[in-house]
Amino acid sequence: MSIILFKLLATPFLIGSATLAGRRWGPIVNGLIVGLPLTSGPISFILAHQYGPEFAAKAAAGNLAGQVSMCVFCLTYSLLAQKNNWPRSAILAMAAYSLATILLNGIAWQLFPAFVALAIVIFVILRLIPQQPVSRFNAAPPRWDLPARMCIATAFVIVLTASANLLGPQLSGLLSTFPVFGVIFAAFTHFQQGASATSRLLRGIVFGSIAYAFFFLTVGACLTSLGIAATYTIALGTAIAAGGISYSIYNALGRMIGLSSQL
Repeated sequence: MSIILFKLLATPFLIGSATLAGRRWGPIVNGLIVGLPLTSGPISFILAHQYGPEFAAKAAAGNLAGQVSMCVFCLTYSLLAQKNNWPRSAILAMAAYSLATILLNGIAWQLFPAFVALAIVIFVILRLIPQQPVSRFNAAPPRWDLPARMCIATAFVIVLTASANLLGPQLSGLLSTFPVFGVIFAAFTHFQQGASATSRLLRGIVFGSIAYAFFFLTVGACLTSLGIAATYTIALGTAIAAGGISYSIYNALGRMIGLSSQL
């Protein structure tokens, strides 16, 4: 019963909070939050309870490799958005994500190689995503926007965790990064605020993947030895620390070389 309640409450709370934060502080902060394991984190926690810590620990390597696909989605969408409308950008970016996932699933991923691969991809893609100034623009979202995002997130978590035993740990981890919210946030931002704001959002998601990477590195390394409660507590703290430190370093380097501190 407690796991069912967690499925029904945790994910919509996290997605709702991310949406409201994005509306308050703009696409950059929105992207940083969306880059965190808002759906894959709860999925991992549920897998650990339903199928055991060993299953979730093995899935962590898939989580890390799957975020590579998410970064590919972000790069593809940001490049396409410069000359295309949001439907075309979204469809082709989803196709790029799917192709990357298929290719990644052909590799038997281990935890540390997957972490290193994701770290390299984050570094490369941050340099490739277009970086442009964004004008301040506030668009009133439709009333159904927030409830729809929360319902879709909850349904996705329920379906994936229910089918994880059939999919296996690696594919479950890979698919947990499916960009349900990446494409929703990107499409809405693209339609309402334009390509520059969308690139900032997607750049934030990729940058937020640094915290994501440390979260699942901790989960994969500690879960079988420390247990569920201790591991996810440490993983959350590690992710917050990694995200804060990396963002501070990025801003410090930006000031040193005369660049904007904005992502």
